[in-house]
Amino acid sequence: MDQRTPVRRTARAAALVLLVLTTSTGCSGGVEGRPGSAGLRDPYFPKLGNGGYDVAHYDLVLDADPAAHRLRGTATITARATQDLSAFNLDLAGLTVDSATVEGRPAAVNRAGNELTLRPDAEVADRLRKGRTFRTVVRYSGSPLTITDPDGSKEGWLRTADGSVALGQPTGSMAWFPGNNHPSDKASYDIAVTVPKGLTAVSNGELVSRRGSGTTTTFRWHAPEPMASYLATVAIGRFETKSSTTADGIEVFTAADTTVAKDSARILARIPEVMKWEAERFGPYPFSATGAVVERHGDAGYALEAQTRSFFPGPPDAGLLVHEMAHQWFGDSVTPRSWRDMWLNEGFATYAEWLWEADKEGVPIQDLFDDAFADDDNWAFPPADPPTAADISQPPVYGRGAMVVHKVRQAVDDDKRFFALVKGWTKAHRHGNASTADFTAYVEKTTGQDLTELWDTWLYGRSRPASKG
Repeated sequence: MDQRTPVRRTARAAALVLLVLTTSTGCSGGVEGRPGSAGLRDPYFPKLGNGGYDVAHYDLVLDADPAAHRLRGTATITARATQDLSAFNLDLAGLTVDSATVEGRPAAVNRAGNELTLRPDAEVADRLRKGRTFRTVVRYSGSPLTITDPDGSKEGWLRTADGSVALGQPTGSMAWFPGNNHPSDKASYDIAVTVPKGLTAVSNGELVSRRGSGTTTTFRWHAPEPMASYLATVAIGRFETKSSTTADGIEVFTAADTTVAKDSARILARIPEVMKWEAERFGPYPFSATGAVVERHGDAGYALEAQTRSFFPGPPDAGLLVHEMAHQWFGDSVTPRSWRDMWLNEGFATYAEWLWEADKEGVPIQDLFDDAFADDDNWAFPPADPPTAADISQPPVYGRGAMVVHKVRQAVDDDKRFFALVKGWTKAHRHGNASTADFTAYVEKTTGQDLTELWDTWLYGRSRPASKG
Protein backbone atom coordinates (compact mmCIF):
# COMPACT_ATOMS: atom_id res chain seq x y z
CA MET A 1 0.00 0.00 0.00
CA ASP A 2 1.25 3.48 -0.83
CA GLN A 3 1.68 5.23 2.54
CA ARG A 4 2.78 8.57 1.18
CA THR A 5 -0.66 10.16 0.84
CA PRO A 6 -1.68 9.58 4.49
CA VAL A 7 1.71 10.87 5.60
CA ARG A 8 1.25 14.04 3.55
CA ARG A 9 -2.20 14.53 5.06
CA THR A 10 -0.81 14.07 8.56
CA ALA A 11 1.98 16.55 7.93
CA ARG A 12 -0.48 19.05 6.47
CA ALA A 13 -2.79 18.66 9.46
CA ALA A 14 0.11 19.13 11.88
CA ALA A 15 1.18 22.27 10.04
CA LEU A 16 -2.38 23.60 10.25
CA VAL A 17 -2.51 23.00 14.01
CA LEU A 18 0.82 24.80 14.45
CA LEU A 19 -0.41 27.68 12.31
CA VAL A 20 -3.56 28.03 14.40
CA LEU A 21 -1.59 27.95 17.65
CA THR A 22 0.93 30.51 16.46
CA THR A 23 -1.27 32.95 14.57
CA SER A 24 -4.74 32.77 16.12
CA THR A 25 -3.76 33.81 19.61
CA GLY A 26 -4.62 37.46 19.54
CA CYS A 27 -0.95 38.26 20.00
CA SER A 28 -0.34 41.74 18.61
CA GLY A 29 3.38 41.88 19.29
CA GLY A 30 6.24 40.52 21.31
CA VAL A 31 6.99 41.00 24.99
CA GLU A 32 10.01 43.11 25.84
CA GLY A 33 13.00 41.20 27.12
CA ARG A 34 14.75 38.21 25.65
CA PRO A 35 13.88 34.54 25.31
CA GLY A 36 14.82 32.15 28.08
CA SER A 37 17.42 29.61 27.02
CA ALA A 38 16.39 26.26 25.56
CA GLY A 39 18.38 23.86 27.70
CA LEU A 40 20.58 24.34 30.77
CA ARG A 41 23.74 22.82 29.29
CA ASP A 42 23.77 19.85 31.62
CA PRO A 43 27.02 17.91 31.01
CA TYR A 44 25.12 14.88 29.72
CA PHE A 45 21.71 16.24 28.69
CA PRO A 46 22.39 19.79 27.47
CA LYS A 47 18.89 20.30 26.07
CA LEU A 48 17.09 19.38 29.30
CA GLY A 49 15.60 22.18 31.34
CA ASN A 50 15.15 25.80 30.35
CA GLY A 51 16.45 29.18 31.41
CA GLY A 52 14.78 32.45 32.34
CA TYR A 53 12.40 31.21 35.01
CA ASP A 54 12.11 29.10 38.13
CA VAL A 55 9.03 26.92 38.71
CA ALA A 56 7.36 27.14 42.12
CA HIS A 57 4.41 24.80 41.57
CA TYR A 58 2.92 22.31 39.11
CA ASP A 59 -0.81 21.57 39.15
CA LEU A 60 -1.34 18.58 36.87
CA VAL A 61 -4.83 17.35 35.98
CA LEU A 62 -4.66 14.10 34.05
CA ASP A 63 -7.27 11.89 32.41
CA ALA A 64 -5.69 8.53 31.62
CA ASP A 65 -7.05 5.57 29.68
CA PRO A 66 -4.38 2.85 29.94
CA ALA A 67 -6.26 0.37 27.74
CA ALA A 68 -6.35 2.84 24.86
CA HIS A 69 -2.91 4.22 25.80
CA ARG A 70 -4.29 7.75 25.78
CA LEU A 71 -3.58 10.67 28.08
CA ARG A 72 -5.23 14.06 28.29
CA GLY A 73 -3.76 16.66 30.61
CA THR A 74 -3.83 20.23 31.81
CA ALA A 75 -0.63 21.57 33.37
CA THR A 76 -0.86 24.81 35.33
CA ILE A 77 2.67 26.01 36.00
CA THR A 78 3.40 28.82 38.45
CA ALA A 79 6.86 30.27 37.94
CA ARG A 80 9.02 33.29 38.73
CA ALA A 81 10.89 35.05 35.95
CA THR A 82 14.65 35.24 36.54
CA GLN A 83 15.07 37.71 33.67
CA ASP A 84 12.83 39.91 31.55
CA LEU A 85 11.24 37.30 29.28
CA SER A 86 9.98 37.72 25.73
CA ALA A 87 9.50 33.95 25.38
CA PHE A 88 10.34 30.77 27.28
CA ASN A 89 10.55 27.04 26.75
CA LEU A 90 9.06 23.92 28.29
CA ASP A 91 10.18 20.32 27.76
CA LEU A 92 7.51 18.04 26.29
CA ALA A 93 7.99 14.82 24.33
CA GLY A 94 5.49 13.41 21.88
CA LEU A 95 2.18 14.72 23.17
CA THR A 96 0.12 17.23 21.18
CA VAL A 97 -0.37 20.73 22.56
CA ASP A 98 -4.02 21.69 22.23
CA SER A 99 -3.74 25.20 23.70
CA ALA A 100 -1.54 27.38 25.88
CA THR A 101 -2.05 30.57 27.87
CA VAL A 102 0.19 32.82 29.94
CA GLU A 103 -1.56 34.89 32.60
CA GLY A 104 -4.89 33.95 31.04
CA ARG A 105 -4.00 35.25 27.59
CA PRO A 106 -3.41 32.93 24.59
CA ALA A 107 0.28 32.41 23.88
CA ALA A 108 1.90 31.69 20.55
CA VAL A 109 3.29 28.15 20.51
CA ASN A 110 6.15 26.71 18.48
CA ARG A 111 7.37 23.13 18.65
CA ALA A 112 10.81 21.77 17.75
CA GLY A 113 11.28 18.19 18.90
CA ASN A 114 10.98 18.12 22.68
CA GLU A 115 11.24 21.91 22.94
CA LEU A 116 7.99 23.81 23.36
CA THR A 117 8.43 27.58 22.94
CA LEU A 118 5.74 29.91 24.29
CA ARG A 119 5.63 33.57 23.28
CA PRO A 120 3.25 35.47 25.57
CA ASP A 121 0.82 38.16 24.51
CA ALA A 122 2.25 41.69 24.75
CA GLU A 123 -0.61 42.61 27.08
CA VAL A 124 0.95 40.49 29.84
CA ALA A 125 4.49 41.81 29.34
CA ASP A 126 4.65 43.29 32.80
CA ARG A 127 4.06 39.87 34.37
CA LEU A 128 7.17 38.53 32.60
CA ARG A 129 9.56 41.02 34.18
CA LYS A 130 12.42 39.71 36.26
CA GLY A 131 11.26 38.75 39.74
CA ARG A 132 7.56 38.60 38.84
CA THR A 133 5.43 35.49 39.18
CA PHE A 134 3.39 34.31 36.21
CA ARG A 135 1.07 31.40 35.47
CA THR A 136 1.10 29.22 32.36
CA VAL A 137 -1.61 26.74 31.39
CA VAL A 138 -0.90 24.06 28.78
CA ARG A 139 -3.57 21.64 27.59
CA TYR A 140 -2.28 18.57 25.81
CA SER A 141 -3.26 15.07 24.72
CA GLY A 142 -2.14 11.98 22.86
CA SER A 143 -0.39 8.66 23.30
CA PRO A 144 2.42 9.17 25.83
CA LEU A 145 5.87 7.97 24.86
CA THR A 146 8.18 5.38 26.30
CA ILE A 147 11.67 6.88 26.15
CA THR A 148 14.81 4.80 25.66
CA ASP A 149 17.75 6.11 27.67
CA PRO A 150 21.34 6.19 26.43
CA ASP A 151 22.02 3.06 28.49
CA GLY A 152 19.10 1.23 26.84
CA SER A 153 16.70 1.33 29.81
CA LYS A 154 13.09 2.45 29.39
CA GLU A 155 11.39 5.36 31.10
CA GLY A 156 8.67 7.92 30.48
CA TRP A 157 5.17 6.42 30.30
CA LEU A 158 5.42 2.63 30.48
CA ARG A 159 2.60 0.19 29.83
CA THR A 160 2.07 -2.40 32.54
CA ALA A 161 0.03 -5.59 32.55
CA ASP A 162 -3.06 -3.78 33.88
CA GLY A 163 -2.27 -0.08 33.55
CA SER A 164 0.65 2.34 33.27
CA VAL A 165 3.55 3.71 35.27
CA ALA A 166 5.43 6.99 34.76
CA LEU A 167 9.14 6.90 35.61
CA GLY A 168 11.31 9.94 35.08
CA GLN A 169 15.02 9.37 35.65
CA PRO A 170 16.75 11.09 33.99
CA THR A 171 14.52 12.54 31.23
CA GLY A 172 11.18 10.73 31.30
CA SER A 173 8.84 13.22 32.99
CA MET A 174 8.54 15.18 29.73
CA ALA A 175 6.67 12.17 28.32
CA TRP A 176 3.62 12.99 30.48
CA PHE A 177 3.74 16.67 31.41
CA PRO A 178 5.41 19.86 30.15
CA GLY A 179 7.90 21.44 32.49
CA ASN A 180 11.39 22.56 33.33
CA ASN A 181 12.81 19.06 33.18
CA HIS A 182 16.11 19.38 35.01
CA PRO A 183 16.94 18.42 38.62
CA SER A 184 18.10 21.96 39.41
CA ASP A 185 14.54 23.36 39.24
CA LYS A 186 12.42 21.89 42.04
CA ALA A 187 8.78 22.68 42.78
CA SER A 188 5.77 21.52 44.78
CA TYR A 189 3.11 19.47 43.00
CA ASP A 190 -0.61 18.77 42.96
CA ILE A 191 -1.46 15.79 40.75
CA ALA A 192 -5.03 14.72 40.01
CA VAL A 193 -5.49 11.56 37.93
CA THR A 194 -8.81 10.31 36.57
CA VAL A 195 -8.82 6.64 35.60
CA PRO A 196 -11.42 4.04 34.59
CA LYS A 197 -13.42 2.64 37.49
CA GLY A 198 -11.69 -0.32 39.12
CA LEU A 199 -8.19 1.11 38.70
CA THR A 200 -6.17 3.06 41.25
CA ALA A 201 -3.87 6.00 40.49
CA VAL A 202 -0.94 6.47 42.87
CA SER A 203 1.36 9.48 42.86
CA ASN A 204 3.71 11.43 45.13
CA GLY A 205 2.97 12.88 48.53
CA GLU A 206 -0.32 12.68 50.40
CA LEU A 207 -3.61 11.32 49.07
CA VAL A 208 -6.02 14.25 49.37
CA SER A 209 -9.17 12.65 47.98
CA ARG A 210 -10.59 9.75 46.02
CA ARG A 211 -13.90 10.36 44.26
CA GLY A 212 -15.90 8.18 41.91
CA SER A 213 -18.12 9.53 39.16
CA GLY A 214 -19.95 7.03 37.00
CA THR A 215 -17.34 5.05 35.09
CA THR A 216 -14.26 6.83 36.44
CA THR A 217 -12.44 7.59 39.69
CA THR A 218 -10.30 10.66 40.39
CA PHE A 219 -7.34 10.49 42.80
CA ARG A 220 -5.86 13.77 44.03
CA TRP A 221 -2.32 13.85 45.42
CA HIS A 222 -0.44 16.70 47.07
CA ALA A 223 3.37 16.90 47.34
CA PRO A 224 4.09 20.07 49.34
CA GLU A 225 7.89 19.83 49.52
CA PRO A 226 10.10 20.80 46.55
CA MET A 227 10.54 17.95 44.06
CA ALA A 228 12.65 17.58 40.94
CA SER A 229 10.62 16.62 37.88
CA TYR A 230 12.45 13.31 37.46
CA LEU A 231 11.09 12.19 40.85
CA ALA A 232 7.43 12.70 39.95
CA THR A 233 5.50 9.50 39.28
CA VAL A 234 2.08 8.10 38.51
CA ALA A 235 1.24 4.40 38.75
CA ILE A 236 -2.11 3.18 37.45
CA GLY A 237 -3.36 -0.36 37.94
CA ARG A 238 -5.11 -2.82 40.20
CA PHE A 239 -3.41 -2.36 43.55
CA GLU A 240 -3.87 -3.46 47.10
CA THR A 241 -3.30 -0.28 49.09
CA LYS A 242 -2.55 0.32 52.75
CA SER A 243 -2.21 3.58 54.66
CA SER A 244 -1.11 4.46 58.17
CA THR A 245 0.61 7.20 60.13
CA THR A 246 3.84 6.90 62.10
CA ALA A 247 4.23 8.14 65.65
CA ASP A 248 5.97 11.19 64.17
CA GLY A 249 2.97 12.00 61.99
CA ILE A 250 4.44 10.77 58.68
CA GLU A 251 1.82 9.32 56.35
CA VAL A 252 2.73 5.88 54.98
CA PHE A 253 0.97 4.80 51.77
CA THR A 254 1.83 1.61 49.92
CA ALA A 255 0.34 0.12 46.77
CA ALA A 256 1.16 -3.39 45.54
CA ASP A 257 -0.12 -4.99 42.37
CA THR A 258 -2.73 -7.55 43.40
CA THR A 259 -0.61 -10.37 41.95
CA VAL A 260 2.34 -9.57 44.24
CA ALA A 261 0.54 -7.99 47.20
CA LYS A 262 0.80 -11.04 49.43
CA ASP A 263 4.52 -11.47 48.77
CA SER A 264 5.11 -7.74 49.31
CA ALA A 265 3.22 -7.31 52.57
CA ARG A 266 5.99 -8.27 54.99
CA ILE A 267 8.71 -6.10 53.45
CA LEU A 268 6.43 -3.10 52.97
CA ALA A 269 5.45 -3.32 56.63
CA ARG A 270 9.10 -2.58 57.43
CA ILE A 271 9.04 0.89 55.85
CA PRO A 272 8.54 2.72 59.18
CA GLU A 273 11.37 0.67 60.72
CA VAL A 274 13.75 1.47 57.86
CA MET A 275 12.75 5.14 57.87
CA LYS A 276 13.45 5.43 61.62
CA TRP A 277 16.78 3.62 61.28
CA GLU A 278 17.89 5.91 58.43
CA ALA A 279 16.71 9.04 60.25
CA GLU A 280 19.00 8.13 63.17
CA ARG A 281 21.96 8.14 60.77
CA PHE A 282 21.08 10.76 58.15
CA GLY A 283 18.91 13.25 60.03
CA PRO A 284 15.14 13.83 60.26
CA TYR A 285 13.04 12.34 57.47
CA PRO A 286 12.58 15.25 55.04
CA PHE A 287 8.98 14.74 53.84
CA SER A 288 5.44 14.58 55.18
CA ALA A 289 4.74 11.22 53.51
CA THR A 290 6.50 8.01 52.58
CA GLY A 291 5.64 4.68 51.01
CA ALA A 292 6.12 2.55 47.93
CA VAL A 293 4.61 1.17 44.74
CA VAL A 294 5.27 -2.47 43.87
CA GLU A 295 4.39 -3.54 40.36
CA ARG A 296 4.51 -7.10 39.08
CA HIS A 297 7.74 -8.56 37.73
CA GLY A 298 8.44 -7.42 34.18
CA ASP A 299 6.45 -4.18 34.31
CA ALA A 300 9.73 -2.24 34.56
CA GLY A 301 13.37 -3.19 34.54
CA TYR A 302 14.56 -1.36 37.66
CA ALA A 303 13.65 0.18 41.01
CA LEU A 304 13.49 3.96 41.31
CA GLU A 305 13.48 6.50 44.14
CA ALA A 306 10.32 8.42 43.22
CA GLN A 307 9.93 11.07 45.94
CA THR A 308 7.97 9.73 48.94
CA ARG A 309 6.89 6.71 46.87
CA SER A 310 9.76 4.38 45.99
CA PHE A 311 9.02 2.19 42.97
CA PHE A 312 9.84 -1.52 42.76
CA PRO A 313 9.38 -4.01 39.88
CA GLY A 314 8.34 -6.85 42.18
CA PRO A 315 8.73 -7.28 45.95
CA PRO A 316 12.11 -5.89 47.06
CA ASP A 317 14.48 -7.42 49.55
CA ALA A 318 15.55 -5.45 52.62
CA GLY A 319 18.73 -4.15 51.00
CA LEU A 320 16.90 -2.69 48.02
CA LEU A 321 14.26 -1.12 50.27
CA VAL A 322 17.02 0.47 52.37
CA HIS A 323 18.75 1.74 49.21
CA GLU A 324 15.67 3.35 47.66
CA MET A 325 14.48 4.86 50.93
CA ALA A 326 17.93 6.34 51.54
CA HIS A 327 17.35 8.29 48.34
CA GLN A 328 14.66 10.27 50.15
CA TRP A 329 17.59 12.03 51.81
CA PHE A 330 20.19 11.63 49.05
CA GLY A 331 18.71 12.57 45.69
CA ASP A 332 15.18 13.56 46.63
CA SER A 333 15.74 16.11 49.42
CA VAL A 334 19.39 16.85 48.56
CA THR A 335 19.09 16.73 44.78
CA PRO A 336 22.07 16.79 42.40
CA ARG A 337 22.76 20.11 40.77
CA SER A 338 23.47 18.34 37.48
CA TRP A 339 23.52 14.73 36.30
CA ARG A 340 27.31 14.68 36.76
CA ASP A 341 26.61 14.70 40.51
CA MET A 342 24.67 11.42 40.38
CA TRP A 343 27.22 9.66 42.61
CA LEU A 344 26.00 11.80 45.53
CA ASN A 345 22.68 9.96 45.19
CA GLU A 346 23.93 6.46 44.54
CA GLY A 347 27.11 6.46 46.60
CA PHE A 348 25.25 7.37 49.78
CA ALA A 349 22.34 5.01 49.03
CA THR A 350 24.78 2.14 48.47
CA TYR A 351 26.61 3.04 51.67
CA ALA A 352 23.24 2.92 53.46
CA GLU A 353 23.01 -0.73 52.34
CA TRP A 354 26.45 -1.37 53.80
CA LEU A 355 25.43 0.24 57.09
CA TRP A 356 22.28 -1.89 57.21
CA GLU A 357 24.25 -5.09 56.61
CA ALA A 358 26.66 -4.10 59.35
CA ASP A 359 23.93 -3.22 61.86
CA LYS A 360 21.42 -5.97 61.09
CA GLU A 361 23.54 -8.83 59.79
CA GLY A 362 26.89 -8.26 61.46
CA VAL A 363 28.85 -7.89 58.23
CA PRO A 364 31.89 -5.64 58.82
CA ILE A 365 31.83 -2.49 56.73
CA GLN A 366 35.47 -3.04 55.82
CA ASP A 367 34.57 -6.41 54.25
CA LEU A 368 31.98 -4.70 52.05
CA PHE A 369 34.50 -2.02 51.12
CA ASP A 370 37.07 -4.68 50.27
CA ASP A 371 34.58 -6.48 48.02
CA ALA A 372 33.81 -3.25 46.18
CA PHE A 373 37.53 -2.46 45.88
CA ALA A 374 38.17 -5.87 44.29
CA ASP A 375 35.35 -5.48 41.76
CA ASP A 376 36.87 -4.43 38.43
CA ASP A 377 33.57 -2.91 37.30
CA ASN A 378 33.89 -0.20 39.95
CA TRP A 379 37.08 1.09 38.32
CA ALA A 380 35.78 1.66 34.80
CA PHE A 381 35.78 5.44 35.35
CA PRO A 382 35.77 8.01 38.20
CA PRO A 383 32.38 8.22 39.95
CA ALA A 384 32.37 12.03 39.75
CA ASP A 385 33.13 12.04 36.02
CA PRO A 386 31.17 9.43 34.02
CA PRO A 387 32.36 9.56 30.40
CA THR A 388 28.90 9.63 28.76
CA ALA A 389 25.21 9.88 29.55
CA ALA A 390 25.00 6.09 29.24
CA ASP A 391 27.34 5.75 32.24
CA ILE A 392 25.62 7.79 34.95
CA SER A 393 23.95 4.68 36.40
CA GLN A 394 26.88 2.31 36.02
CA PRO A 395 28.78 0.48 38.83
CA PRO A 396 31.44 3.14 39.62
CA VAL A 397 28.70 5.63 40.50
CA TYR A 398 27.31 3.16 43.05
CA GLY A 399 30.14 0.97 44.37
CA ARG A 400 33.01 3.39 44.09
CA GLY A 401 30.72 6.19 45.20
CA ALA A 402 30.13 4.24 48.42
CA MET A 403 33.89 3.78 48.75
CA VAL A 404 34.30 7.56 48.67
CA VAL A 405 31.83 7.90 51.54
CA HIS A 406 33.70 5.26 53.53
CA LYS A 407 37.04 6.98 52.92
CA VAL A 408 35.51 10.18 54.30
CA ARG A 409 34.42 8.19 57.35
CA GLN A 410 37.97 6.90 57.78
CA ALA A 411 39.36 10.41 57.41
CA VAL A 412 37.03 11.66 60.15
CA ASP A 413 38.12 8.66 62.27
CA ASP A 414 35.25 9.08 64.70
CA ASP A 415 31.80 7.61 64.03
CA LYS A 416 29.98 10.22 66.10
CA ARG A 417 31.64 13.03 64.16
CA PHE A 418 31.10 11.23 60.84
CA PHE A 419 27.35 10.84 61.30
CA ALA A 420 27.15 14.42 62.57
CA LEU A 421 28.85 15.43 59.32
CA VAL A 422 26.30 13.47 57.27
CA LYS A 423 23.37 14.97 59.19
CA GLY A 424 24.86 18.41 58.71
CA TRP A 425 25.05 17.81 54.95
CA THR A 426 21.39 16.75 54.65
CA LYS A 427 20.36 19.70 56.82
CA ALA A 428 22.42 22.28 54.94
CA HIS A 429 20.93 21.29 51.56
CA ARG A 430 17.49 20.08 52.68
CA HIS A 431 15.00 20.45 49.80
CA GLY A 432 17.73 22.01 47.66
CA ASN A 433 20.45 21.11 45.18
CA ALA A 434 24.11 20.33 45.67
CA SER A 435 27.11 19.54 43.52
CA THR A 436 30.21 17.45 44.03
CA ALA A 437 32.17 20.66 44.60
CA ASP A 438 29.67 21.65 47.30
CA PHE A 439 30.22 18.29 49.00
CA THR A 440 34.01 18.30 48.96
CA ALA A 441 34.11 21.89 50.21
CA TYR A 442 31.62 21.06 52.97
CA VAL A 443 33.60 18.02 54.15
CA GLU A 444 36.88 19.92 54.24
CA LYS A 445 35.35 22.87 56.07
CA THR A 446 33.59 20.62 58.58
CA THR A 447 36.61 18.42 59.27
CA GLY A 448 39.24 21.13 58.95
CA GLN A 449 41.26 18.78 56.75
CA ASP A 450 42.79 19.12 53.32
CA LEU A 451 41.46 15.99 51.58
CA THR A 452 42.85 16.66 48.12
CA GLU A 453 44.58 13.27 48.00
CA LEU A 454 41.35 11.48 48.94
CA TRP A 455 39.35 13.23 46.20
CA ASP A 456 42.10 12.79 43.60
CA THR A 457 42.39 9.06 44.31
CA TRP A 458 38.88 7.86 45.09
CA LEU A 459 36.57 10.41 43.51
CA TYR A 460 38.48 11.46 40.38
CA GLY A 461 41.26 8.90 40.00
CA ARG A 462 41.21 6.96 36.73
CA SER A 463 42.88 3.83 38.00
CA ARG A 464 42.68 1.60 41.04
CA PRO A 465 45.28 2.54 43.66
CA ALA A 466 47.91 -0.04 44.57
CA SER A 467 46.69 -0.03 48.15
CA LYS A 468 43.26 0.28 49.80
CA GLY A 469 44.88 2.80 52.11
